[in-house]
Amino acid sequence: MKIVIIGAGEVGYYLGGLLSKNQHDVIILDRDKEALSRVSEKLDVLTLEGNATSGKDLIEAGVDTADIVVAATSIDEVNMIAAMMSKRLGVKQVIARVRSNELSSPNSPIKPSDLGIDVVIHPEYSVALDIVQLLKRAAASDVLNIAGGTMQLVGIKIDSKSPLIGKTLIEYTQDMASTVFRVVAVARGGFTIIPKGDTKLQKNDQFFVLAKSSDVKTIIKSTGHDERSLSKVMIAGGSRIGEMIAEMLMEDTKDWRVKLIEPDYDKAYELAENLRDVLVLNGNPADPDLLVSEGIDDMDAFISVTEDEESNIISCLMAKHLEVRKTVALVSKPSYIPLSQTIGLDAAVNVKQSASNEIHRHVRQGRVLAVTALHGIDAEVLELIASGNSKLINKPLHTLRFPKGSVVGGIIHEGQAEIAVGTSVIRENDRVILFCLPDAIEEVTKCF
Repeated sequence: MKIVIIGAGEVGYYLGGLLSKNQHDVIILDRDKEALSRVSEKLDVLTLEGNATSGKDLIEAGVDTADIVVAATSIDEVNMIAAMMSKRLGVKQVIARVRSNELSSPNSPIKPSDLGIDVVIHPEYSVALDIVQLLKRAAASDVLNIAGGTMQLVGIKIDSKSPLIGKTLIEYTQDMASTVFRVVAVARGGFTIIPKGDTKLQKNDQFFVLAKSSDVKTIIKSTGHDERSLSKVMIAGGSRIGEMIAEMLMEDTKDWRVKLIEPDYDKAYELAENLRDVLVLNGNPADPDLLVSEGIDDMDAFISVTEDEESNIISCLMAKHLEVRKTVALVSKPSYIPLSQTIGLDAAVNVKQSASNEIHRHVRQGRVLAVTALHGIDAEVLELIASGNSKLINKPLHTLRFPKGSVVGGIIHEGQAEIAVGTSVIRENDRVILFCLPDAIEEVTKCF
């Protein structure tokens, strides 16, 4: 497909690399020469210096003949104008990143379609949701709901006290014979492994398990982690993400006790009025004296989502030093995510990666229902539909040869989800959950 990306920032850069690897024709439009130079040096895409709100520049970028336009600048208004003009020029599908909630509000006088937008992307909301899921799974570094929440993919770090160190996956499966699950990926030393039965688990591995949601607690316990639930949470930063996390926790059926620290007095006052059941404090969330005086050592979790990623990391490290059980930092550079656990954080999340995941999910069409990149590892989760002429259907999985760097994790047949095992069979129109290294995605997709 021909895809025009408007904006050469972190989202545009990350997405451009992702799409060009999948053999799409990509052109990135931006007025920032330096950003475009970085793109040209690192990615196999075309670039054009121009104004996203100029019809002449949009036509020069080929918007009028494109299959998809992605408006992914950091300014909502620019994205909306670029989306409207692109639609008028005849593009088939327009995807726009819009941070404001106004367009999605039921009371909004303007709908996205009025502006020519087919799909609105709200990555900040996705990140807030990711963090809330992490709080609900205390020992997990990643949590992804699959098949309407009936299955979950969880990332778990193997620490020095884990009983799994030195065990092969076959031995682990035998020990857990009463629980059906699938280890689908292992992150080790900066590399991602799609494991086999003889793969041995090592100290500091982060391994990813797909299981029925009801079995996740048992699996986490088997790794030697304590899965006691969290209830007392401190949020550093009253950004839109911090506010959404607090709102989600307050709307949850569980009784959460939340403190939020915001350095700007006016913003803190506004948050205190909007978040009635949250204790909002005005102060510097990176000040260790303030954190101690406000009882950080009594907290179950510390979430740092300020605009300063270095401050987020340092604050979380301080919290970890004070024996807070769960720490999550918001980082702006995706390259920081694999390092987060190495330096002692429990999890790190990234808005730009979430934005790219959402956009990528809509770019892939046909029998690919969803694509999700995981935080911290170089693997993607694919959800595909098996066609009637696929050579994979009606045969046990253990008799099939899947492309190297891929593994089937789950199968959804007529609405019923099951964890894939050797005897599982894929039938026509089944939804299949796969885990792939980036180089295997195209080959895997062709199999279906």
